Amino acid sequence: MKKKIALAALSFVSAAVLTACTAPSGSSNAAGNKIGDTIKIGYNLELSGDVAAYGQAEKKGADLAVAEINKSGGIGGKKLKVVSKDNKSDNGEVSTISTNLATQSKVNAILGPATSGATAAASPNANDAAVPLVTPSGTQDSLTYSKGKVQEYIYRTTFQDSFQGKIIAKYATDTLKAKKVALYYDKSSDYAQGIADSFKKAYKGKITVEDTFQAKDQDFQAALTKFKNKDFDAIVMPGYYTETGLITKQARDMGLNQPILGPDGFNDAKYIEGAGAANTNNVYYVSGYSTKVSLTKKADKFLKDYKAKYGDEPNMFAALAYDSVYMIADSAKGAKTSKDIAGNLAKLKNFEGVTGKMTIDKKHNPVKSAVMVGLKDGKEATATAVEAK
Repeated sequence: MKKKIALAALSFVSAAVLTACTAPSGSSNAAGNKIGDTIKIGYNLELSGDVAAYGQAEKKGADLAVAEINKSGGIGGKKLKVVSKDNKSDNGEVSTISTNLATQSKVNAILGPATSGATAAASPNANDAAVPLVTPSGTQDSLTYSKGKVQEYIYRTTFQDSFQGKIIAKYATDTLKAKKVALYYDKSSDYAQGIADSFKKAYKGKITVEDTFQAKDQDFQAALTKFKNKDFDAIVMPGYYTETGLITKQARDMGLNQPILGPDGFNDAKYIEGAGAANTNNVYYVSGYSTKVSLTKKADKFLKDYKAKYGDEPNMFAALAYDSVYMIADSAKGAKTSKDIAGNLAKLKNFEGVTGKMTIDKKHNPVKSAVMVGLKDGKEATATAVEAK
């Protein structure tokens, strides 16, 4: 049995990358899209481009859920119909697709995008059309609640950035006994910035050195050389796999063998590919799912079915998307329009998914568990469930 850490004062919620874009509007007077002979779900996912690994995994998880629901007869006798679009990891494309799905394809719900920046770009058009958007993995705090207003049609299936920062701080202190850390994060990403800010507020130890990188950087030698001359017990590295994998490799090559702590942006095989399996020892990251711990009774069946369909194990993104489809399907029961689905999502309580049991709170965030994953030689070696009381 895996160790469970009780967290008292942490709120559970979810998010992942924000570039400059328009803030989502709060609500809509639109009537929404009517549900016809089928319940239409539009995918707005990163199937190519810089963070394609996230979107591709989410499509696999979502497709598995859709196939299962349709095989069992659908929702009230109505099958789910998918309209899938590739946003190419580009926020301009994201916005266009959001409009297309809501106003031309007339979908009843939108799944995705995977990242926070893309979700923020997609949200205004979904809100305006009264079509609920569920991001499986967008973690930026302001996606669902901003400037004192809940975003009526925006929901998520994972926890917030602020929660991730607190989890990393707690794990560094309580488990790794790290009294001093180096903080190195992606300054071009609001996702990474938010986690770094939350970590700094929660961490009671000393940050002996702090530096930043940005998306698409390749050479991190200058900052790592500065780190090497400082005294610290762990490196905290908020960012995405595209850069953090390379940073891990270069850090290990320079003899920086301290534990590395990261957010859910580490959660892809591409991180291990960039770092090199041997360099991932003593690496820990926040995750919404792990095959090493069953958060609900549904987890084991999901793992078996996913492996049978795709020939490999699901990661967090696949599992979160799988749950997202089931959340939408559950909320479509008795619904006549997309607006009804949104209203039912807001009332979702004790929903049992493969990533844990969850209830949607008043800010459209799930109250649920998280997992801290530890790597060894490129594979998950430990998984510690983190629960609220």
